[in-house]
Amino acid sequence: MSLLESTPRAVGVDIGTKRVGIARSDPLQVFSQVHGTFAPEAAVEELKRIHEEEGIRILVVGWPLSLDGEENDSTAFVDEFVEELREVISGVDVVRQDERFSSEIAKGALREAGVRQPGRYDKGRVDAAAAAVILQDYLDAR
Repeated sequence: MSLLESTPRAVGVDIGTKRVGIARSDPLQVFSQVHGTFAPEAAVEELKRIHEEEGIRILVVGWPLSLDGEENDSTAFVDEFVEELREVISGVDVVRQDERFSSEIAKGALREAGVRQPGRYDKGRVDAAAAAVILQDYLDAR
């Protein structure tokens, strides 16, 4: 295994009540790539597995602010989920990344990638793509 293959990654997470989209960075933390969509309980296990096998340097969590930038019931739900993650994945920094419009951007990216309807609007596919958008926004802003 090369040094790059063993370099901890940044991981983007789009947390919802029914599905959690996960995206990972490349080893150099320049690009995000879709990893998949999981039920919330399975997402915790998958993130734990990624951390154990590859290492996670930072979790970039989509922060679902309202359109006017206020916290709400959704941010409270995400906060609870993040606390659960901190219990099972230790030593990982967690960053909140504004996720407003990430699903719409993800749908546009799927359309540009040639994904045909109805697959383009498959909620699981959109959630995973939104996690990649959230992570890429973070990587670009560093």
